[in-house]
Amino acid sequence: MVTRYRCSACGNLTRFDVVTSRRTRAYHHYSVGGELRVEDETVLHESVDEVTCRWCGTGTSVEILAGDAAGVAAGDGSAPAADVPGAS
Repeated sequence: MVTRYRCSACGNLTRFDVVTSRRTRAYHHYSVGGELRVEDETVLHESVDEVTCRWCGTGTSVEILAGDAAGVAAGDGSAPAADVPGAS
């Protein structure tokens, strides 16, 4: 599912800085030479902490597109279901 954003201050639909927090479980495989390769990474929890418009720099005017508006913008008809703190 894709979450789409819109900046109501400038109308931006395409460029946003999104800060997320992620908790994962991963298998760390070290070679004999000490090189790390991360395998089988699973996201246990992920949350969006902040969304800022790349065009005008505001975070207070960014809103999540819902329902038909998100489907038209994304081209897939899916509706976002994420909560964005400070994004409305």
